[in-house]
Amino acid sequence: MQRLIDMFFSIPAGWAIGAVFALTCAEASLFFGFVIPGEIAVVLGGVLASRGTTRLGSVLAAAVAGAIIGDFIGFLIGRRYGSGFLENLFPRKWPPVRAWIKRRGAPAVFLGRSTAFLRAVVPTAAGAARMSPARFLLWNVLGGAAWGTAFTLLGYFAGEEYEAALRWAGRGSLAFLILVMTVAAVLLLKRSLIKRWAAPDS
Repeated sequence: MQRLIDMFFSIPAGWAIGAVFALTCAEASLFFGFVIPGEIAVVLGGVLASRGTTRLGSVLAAAVAGAIIGDFIGFLIGRRYGSGFLENLFPRKWPPVRAWIKRRGAPAVFLGRSTAFLRAVVPTAAGAARMSPARFLLWNVLGGAAWGTAFTLLGYFAGEEYEAALRWAGRGSLAFLILVMTVAAVLLLKRSLIKRWAAPDS
């Protein structure tokens, strides 16, 4: 792994940005996340930005665009080939993923960013489940933007302590999920309170 990291740091900035985009895009569209989780490239891109090798905005754009586009390609693959495609690839893991998407609905696309496995299969599973493209795109954009920003900034602020950041990247996915659930709970509470205050007194 260290050899690949050193290679990443040694390539020109433009190629590094391209690698961030390609790896995040391939995570779901080609199931590449089972080989190299996309957050590794995103964190390292953030490190390059902290060194001044490239601009932070360029890394953010590549990470977010790669995540959104790659997931949408995965979604289209699912719609084209159906559930049998995933069932053949993941005979044991596909049924629980399918049940999870049925239970969670469209927000599962956002929550699926919590682990490398779910990032790789949830978009295709959503397509196979015939989720509305508009609903998928909404949650895909929200999830891709939040995830890409979070892991780019993790690498940026870690700087030369990137090894620790990479170790925490997997745990960061869990932290991302916890943060999402916390924000969702706060928004639901706020909505409930607004409805209660807006209701006319009986």
